[in-house]
Amino acid sequence: MGSAFAQSQELIDAAKKEGQLTTIALPRDWCGYGNIIDGFKAKYGLKVNELNPDAGSGDEIEAIKANKGNSGPQAPDVVDVGLSFGPSSKKDGLIQPFKVSTWDSIPDNAKDADGHWYGDYYGVLTFEVNKDIVKNSPKDWPDLLKPEFANSVALAGDPRASNQAIQGVYAAGLSAAKGDASKAAAEGLKFFADLNKKGNFVPTIGKQASLAQGATPVIIRWDYTALSDRDTLKGNPDVDVVVPASGIVAGVYVQAISAYAPHPNAAKLWMEYLYSDEGQLAYLKGYCHPIRFNDLVAKKKVPADLLAKLPPAESYAKAVFPTLAEQDAGKATITKDWDSVVGAAVK
Repeated sequence: MGSAFAQSQELIDAAKKEGQLTTIALPRDWCGYGNIIDGFKAKYGLKVNELNPDAGSGDEIEAIKANKGNSGPQAPDVVDVGLSFGPSSKKDGLIQPFKVSTWDSIPDNAKDADGHWYGDYYGVLTFEVNKDIVKNSPKDWPDLLKPEFANSVALAGDPRASNQAIQGVYAAGLSAAKGDASKAAAEGLKFFADLNKKGNFVPTIGKQASLAQGATPVIIRWDYTALSDRDTLKGNPDVDVVVPASGIVAGVYVQAISAYAPHPNAAKLWMEYLYSDEGQLAYLKGYCHPIRFNDLVAKKKVPADLLAKLPPAESYAKAVFPTLAEQDAGKATITKDWDSVVGAAVK
């Protein structure tokens, strides 16, 4: 336990003796992971075995369970999973504690006090705007109710099933409820009912193609997806990515070491690398906000050209990280009551 080692020679030597690290579910185009993996290999001369890049969080946990007694190439050393999988994996004894040397700069609400899991990066919900159609980008949730946004506003999923869409409804409600999490789900449903009644809500799942074609000129979407759309579309159309002034909801992924890791020292070295300034900035290059973002900005560690590509840093300082209990309660209300309160079937 603990990490007196940090990236000490002792830890590096122990990891090199193991010779490799096995990762799982890390697409190379997600959050800059391609560069992060290549940077780790170049820095420490370790092999990285990349299992099943397109797997989901549930698959990662199943891979740990299935390989408990197996030290072969199918056993993951580390996992990168949605927030809810951290506490449940700890409870099931599937992950082991390790506190990285930058532990104190990871926000308390994004880590397990004992070091079993901790947030690595997050996104916030933003307005992705087609500037060829929308001349004045919305600045906050109430703007979306204005007549100029008739037939314009879409969610990036079905709010009865998609986490991103549920969080979008929750964020609108958190804004309306002035930050009161207990009222966010009900207020969010009320907001979307109003949006639908005014004819501003488009019951189509918003995607890059529907944004570009003008069918959904405003999409409520994770910032990293919206920013990467902006790059892909290369000005055709011009895309604006706006962090709303209120109701800024963050979604966190967490990193953990398997309790059965065949290469535990390589896994600890990987964690130290991810949570170093270098690793955290590599996430930012992939448009995912590293968990230590506010700390890096305060220490003036973020290069100006990188900051220039992102919405303003101060917009992120007010991001709210809903607890698991708040997320579960919000999800239950939104999925159950969407049809009766809003009544727009999203397809």
